[in-house]
Amino acid sequence: MATQPPLIGITSYGRDEDDKYSLPANYVDSVRRAGGIPVLLPPGESDALTLFQRLDGLVLAGGGDIDPSLYGGVMHPEVYMVDPDRDLLELQLTRHMLADDLPTLAICRGAQMVNVALGGSLIEHLPDVVGDEVKHRLPPREPTPHSVATVDGTQLAGLLIQPTFDCASWHHQAISRLGRGLTVAAHAPDGTIEAVELTEHRWLFAVQWHPELTAEVDPLQQTLFDELVDACSDNASADDEMGNEK
Repeated sequence: MATQPPLIGITSYGRDEDDKYSLPANYVDSVRRAGGIPVLLPPGESDALTLFQRLDGLVLAGGGDIDPSLYGGVMHPEVYMVDPDRDLLELQLTRHMLADDLPTLAICRGAQMVNVALGGSLIEHLPDVVGDEVKHRLPPREPTPHSVATVDGTQLAGLLIQPTFDCASWHHQAISRLGRGLTVAAHAPDGTIEAVELTEHRWLFAVQWHPELTAEVDPLQQTLFDELVDACSDNASADDEMGNEK
């Protein structure tokens, strides 16, 4: 029997002033191009474990900032869109993902959430630390390109093959103190951590840039989604062979 396309959960933005949940469509498009079925995960779900158990893979999407109290930080004037419901759901999903080895691509805020879940901390406002020579976003809050270099010998370097590339950047925060077990996998020219990985996890890559913004026209960025879905499909095939049910 043919393996079904994997279900890829994608975390969404919280409830807005118009009482609507939302997510940029390019996350969904990138997962669909890779052959996965996207399932949006809005904040506020009280039973994160049941939700998690139905997924084959996870995309922790970008968005507003994580509450600094979760990592011992301070409420900087530039911190925005803090959403306790989103923080709670994503922290629970991330902990389940880490415990169960669920294939996961964490993007921007998602990468920061992985770091926080593992006991790491964040830089509350990146220009205060690294200056403005490398633009990580444009005012007021717009994406901008910059280069990224992978770290030799990391799994990410092996996955992407190309050691340096341009990416779409859209953040004002970044990882400060690394969480437990994480390895730096890429840097921006100003030294900002642009990706981390957890070598003991089956498939987990956390990138600070936004691959979904350029994946339609940049095969290198689409590779991250393709490999995520492949990892989920491989796991589903193994389960089928053993006669297991998800």
